[in-house]
Amino acid sequence: MDWQPDEQGLQQVLQLLKDSQSPNTATQRIVQDQKLKQLNQFPDFNNYLIFVLTRLKSEDEPTRSLSGLILKNNVKAHYQSFPPPVADFIKQECLNNIGDASSLIRATIGILITTIASKGELQMWPELLPQLCNLLNSEDYNTCEGAFGALQKICEDSSELLDSDALNRPLNIMIPKFLQFFKHCSPKIRSHAIACVNQFIMDRAQALMDNIDTFIEHLFALAVDDDPEVRKNVCRALVMLLEVRIDRLIPHMHSIIQYMLQRTQDHDENVALEACEFWLTLAEQPICKEVLASHLVQLIPILVNGMKYSEIDIILLKGDVEEDEAVPDSEQDIKPRFHKSRTVTLPHEAERPDGSEDAEDDDDDDALSDWNLRKCSAAALDVLANVFREELLPHLLPLLKGLLFHPEWVVKESGILVLGAIAEGCMQGMVPYLPELIPHLIQCLSDKKALVRSIACWTLSRYAHWVVSQPPDMHLKPLMTELLKRILDGNKRVQEAACSAFATLEEEACTELVPYLSYILDTLVFAFGKYQHKNLLILYDAIGTLADSVGHHLNQPVRPHSGSLLPIPVPLGIQ
Repeated sequence: MDWQPDEQGLQQVLQLLKDSQSPNTATQRIVQDQKLKQLNQFPDFNNYLIFVLTRLKSEDEPTRSLSGLILKNNVKAHYQSFPPPVADFIKQECLNNIGDASSLIRATIGILITTIASKGELQMWPELLPQLCNLLNSEDYNTCEGAFGALQKICEDSSELLDSDALNRPLNIMIPKFLQFFKHCSPKIRSHAIACVNQFIMDRAQALMDNIDTFIEHLFALAVDDDPEVRKNVCRALVMLLEVRIDRLIPHMHSIIQYMLQRTQDHDENVALEACEFWLTLAEQPICKEVLASHLVQLIPILVNGMKYSEIDIILLKGDVEEDEAVPDSEQDIKPRFHKSRTVTLPHEAERPDGSEDAEDDDDDDALSDWNLRKCSAAALDVLANVFREELLPHLLPLLKGLLFHPEWVVKESGILVLGAIAEGCMQGMVPYLPELIPHLIQCLSDKKALVRSIACWTLSRYAHWVVSQPPDMHLKPLMTELLKRILDGNKRVQEAACSAFATLEEEACTELVPYLSYILDTLVFAFGKYQHKNLLILYDAIGTLADSVGHHLNQPVRPHSGSLLPIPVPLGIQ
């Protein structure tokens, strides 16, 4: 007989759910520490949770969804100890209600289904996949969408298992089924269908390889879809296929490149970002030069344009805040950091324009440490510079002059980033221009905008090897002078970029720095009194690198300097 809740027990569970949403953190803690533990002692507590999620439609959606999420956590923690009738009731309720009228409830049920499946239940729940696939045929949109949402989550979490003998290879049925829905009238369903198939590209699932031509044909048909989520998934599929089945794309490569040029400029940044990944992946393929050379004239301006900060970036980076050195760091700013050599260029170093060595240390704001179009465009230009070398410059140099001397700081900043991104790949071709460019970059170190000063630090560090190869009075002294000023900048981001750049310069210059050691040490010591926690860690790093670079010279007593280095007072004299 169908399980029914006791009214008093139901009210108790509802009260728990209300308390869980209380703005009062003390109330929330009591729920977590006490009430949940007490209720979990009752075998049928999880029945109440699924009942609220699937049947109690008089309750608001956030409460019902929360009930499902608490149940999901219980499944994760101790599903194996659920009594079989409870487990069966939960599974049946999920399948019966996957077509709930609320998209939030459908999504919650989908999460619950895939959590149960990931507990080894795909083998123990044989009717799950056939039923979900069958529900895709429903004429009711909510049922079809709910089933697809659940299947997408299962494909994400259990892709290897779905292509194994353990389940009798259900992909042989699922992949052709998914392909049928690429032409569905609903963009959400089309998007689910592509996302499901995409999960099996990198593993070269046999069922997908058997249908690869149909898959590619269907992707091409969706190339100009109106829905951004569909376009994003199409781009993602093509990027992965470029890596694993380039043989199938080569006959269409000209058209695919033209398509990706358009999508890299898509008005939806998520689509543009997925498309921009294509250039990074193509750069690693042996055919890159052959297929891309004739398209550089279109591609390079697109990548350069993508390297500008967006308005939202500037807001998140507090780009209008010039002085923040007195603002204490938050706890999340202070992450473990280790002193290490800077002589090895990291892959896609251009994605870290402030010169930090770990991608996750990029930015003070977590939202901006995410991969974005600016970083992807810069990384793509970096790897393409390594492929095409000097051949890239005829397409870049005409753009660079306009960027580097542009009156708008956002445009000028992007030009400095471009210059840094091509440093490794185009160094030979850039050498004739460096005697003019390096002084301009050193001048940019004193720009009124902090984000321009910080990117100038990073780009100059990319050319440190060339700077050090010239007579010291030409570029090394002026660069050291300005970098030492920037180490004492009033902006924390600039301090960080300057310290990192100076550490790179230390490694390149080594004992060339010995005559100026007391000035350098005065600055670094003075910085100890200025810096907040995060930058102190970077300062220690710079001092460690200095010790590595000049060795025993650090132990010498302070001597008078031979010649003047700094046209500014020694930093310790600054009040």
